[in-house]
Amino acid sequence: NCYVVLISSLFSFFIFVLTGATVFFALVVISYLGVGIMGLDFERSWSSILSFCMVSLTLLVTLFNLVAISKNFKLKQNID
Repeated sequence: NCYVVLISSLFSFFIFVLTGATVFFALVVISYLGVGIMGLDFERSWSSILSFCMVSLTLLVTLFNLVAISKNFKLKQNID
């Protein structure tokens, strides 16, 4: 069971890094387009937007990781 938790945690960390980088680059593109096309300035609220996105991503990845681990433990208990 320890290996299941380890593999699940490493996979969740990989997914968090991959989607976090995607969210970050999407926000950078939105910021550049907003400044270039519409003249909007995201500099004042940049840190709050990014922290909100990363906290929500952390909560979702943690939730899916816990669901996957709990389902695996239920399967292991049913087999024995």
